[in-house]
Amino acid sequence: MSKKHVLVIFPHPDDESFGASGTISKFRGEGVPVTYLCGTLGEMGRNMGNPVFANRETLHTFRKEELTEAAKQLDIDVEHLGYRDKTLEFEPIEEVADHLKERILSHGATTIITHYPGYAVHPDHDALAAAVVKAVQSIKPGDRPEVWMHAISNDHEKDLGEPDFIFDIEPYWEQKEAAIRAHLSQVDGMMNLIENHEQQSEQVQRLKRERFYRWTFS
Repeated sequence: MSKKHVLVIFPHPDDESFGASGTISKFRGEGVPVTYLCGTLGEMGRNMGNPVFANRETLHTFRKEELTEAAKQLDIDVEHLGYRDKTLEFEPIEEVADHLKERILSHGATTIITHYPGYAVHPDHDALAAAVVKAVQSIKPGDRPEVWMHAISNDHEKDLGEPDFIFDIEPYWEQKEAAIRAHLSQVDGMMNLIENHEQQSEQVQRLKRERFYRWTFS
């Protein structure tokens, strides 16, 4: 696999922007194509904007539009996997893995970015990441892409150790901030942190360092 192609596989619109948009921008700066396979439309998200501009029936349309804008800021393609928000843990993992395997092979993916199952806080995060592992496990070893995993839970380093990759994405902060801002229905609190306490905010400083573990297949 000589030509690189990165697949980002997360369940929700905005997962890509918060978790990996600096790294995505780094890949794009190197000319590597990136495609985001987004699991759901985030239709069960609790935030509706400030002031509120969506409701439970309309939120999915706004979140789809927001993801389109974030993808434009990051210069990436988006494909929707068509699952429902907050239901991925109930989907048969074999079926989801088969679905993902088909997409992975059709894109000739060389690197996949996803969550770290068991350390990703949200059941959708854990379930889709576990399906990614199963999908890649079923690919012939010589053809498997690398899998980079984003761990979120507070205790993950105690169990997993230091990440394999730590990227200072300060050079790509402009792109990352623009992608985060695109998700208008979800990011009001984060925007206040960025705008009012950028230098002091520990959370903002964490956003400027993206960390990933490389999954090892047995």
